[in-house]
Amino acid sequence: MRITATIRSSGAALAVLAGAQFTVMLATSIVNVALPQIRDGVGLSDGGTTWVVNAYGLAFGALLLAGGRAADLLGRRRVLLAGLAVFGAASLAAGLATSSPVLIAARALQGTGAAAIAPAALALVMDLFPPGPGRGRALGVWGAVSGAGGAAGVLLGGVLTEAAGWQWIFFAVAIGTLPVLVGTVVGVPPAPVTGSGRFDLPGTTTVTLALTALVWGLTTARRSGWTDTTVLGAFAVTAVLLTAFVLVERRHPNPLLPPRLFRAGRVTVGNALMALLGSVWIALFFFLPLYQQQVLGSSPLVTGLGQLPLAAANMLGSTLAPRISRRIGATATVTAALLTEAAGLLWLSRISAHGSYAADLLGPGILIGLGLSIAFVQLTTLSVEGVARQDAGLAGGLVNTSRQVGGAIGLAVLATLAGTATARAAVHQPQPEALTAGYRIAFGVCAAVLLATAALAPLLTRRTATGPSGASPSPAPQPAAGRRH
Repeated sequence: MRITATIRSSGAALAVLAGAQFTVMLATSIVNVALPQIRDGVGLSDGGTTWVVNAYGLAFGALLLAGGRAADLLGRRRVLLAGLAVFGAASLAAGLATSSPVLIAARALQGTGAAAIAPAALALVMDLFPPGPGRGRALGVWGAVSGAGGAAGVLLGGVLTEAAGWQWIFFAVAIGTLPVLVGTVVGVPPAPVTGSGRFDLPGTTTVTLALTALVWGLTTARRSGWTDTTVLGAFAVTAVLLTAFVLVERRHPNPLLPPRLFRAGRVTVGNALMALLGSVWIALFFFLPLYQQQVLGSSPLVTGLGQLPLAAANMLGSTLAPRISRRIGATATVTAALLTEAAGLLWLSRISAHGSYAADLLGPGILIGLGLSIAFVQLTTLSVEGVARQDAGLAGGLVNTSRQVGGAIGLAVLATLAGTATARAAVHQPQPEALTAGYRIAFGVCAAVLLATAALAPLLTRRTATGPSGASPSPAPQPAAGRRH
């Protein structure tokens, strides 16, 4: 009876934590199809419109490491609750915004809350499910809701924009955050604080500013070009700050990124491959809706509905990932998933300006959904495998940072390549054909990146943990009683 009750309790807590991840991914993509309406609603310029997306991604990507470390030191449940409160309030403020500065500031605050939610929720999942099949299934659920959240954002954004106005895309996120907040209070059990030592404020500050400068430079490069003095200045500041971060970390007694983290399991290789996967992931959900709307002429609602097969394939792949991994091994699973996704993107690289959803997007979307979800689940699992319990929040922040920063780099590079190809084609072709030429280049390069990532996947067989294969390091000493989150 007690075991059954524990399983049910863990299942309920997993549902809540998955809901938290779903809201984060939903907020990432829900604005994409509503940008023209948002631009007109608050008086944004074309350049300013991109900051409705960038402000969220900038804060989210830059603060994930800080959010993960705070979860380890202050308590994961406590940080999760604080993040949800900030996230929900910021979503409400975005919906009420009547000016562009208020809207962009609210989106940045929304990203700040998300940077606390994502690593804290992932660390709590790891707390609830020790290494083994149970954790594999839990991370499969995690992957399913991550992909479903991204696709649902496009669908819900289209439905709400047409039916009720762009403000409701933010109100819906705020409303959806409330049951997750209540569910966390009621259904996620408190647990001891596992981290120890002082918060590394100098290291956190320098790496956060470095990531901010990097992501800002990359997003600006999409509009101004790679040789723009502002962009080059941002990259120079990034290099200086990262150098300062390394120097600070060497001297701090409790560094933000302790060396032991990279000696555990497959953390280093897993994060490197996740960054490459992220570079394709975020670009995919950027270019696909543009092709559907600007070339095929689909409405926001039809564009959103077109994401449903991809989302269904994503959820199926996430469910199957742990079973496939147990049967053929983690490395083979990652390799097969990356090759499957690459095949879908190669198919997309043949899209036509006079194509159709059924002929050009349906089949590739299913392949991409299956490959993306399986690769995501496996790389997330491998990136936190073998990490000491005291660093679980930080490991969750790191793998999310790798995906976000990889996505920012990939999107900046691919947007530049697509824009160049479109400009070149526009000299002698109509706009739909010119746009399609740019999108084909973007999808083709995405496929090439995934093929290169698949070639690197065998590196995952090299473990750096000193313990036996599959075993986690010895747990950290238990803190004094009374410190709970």
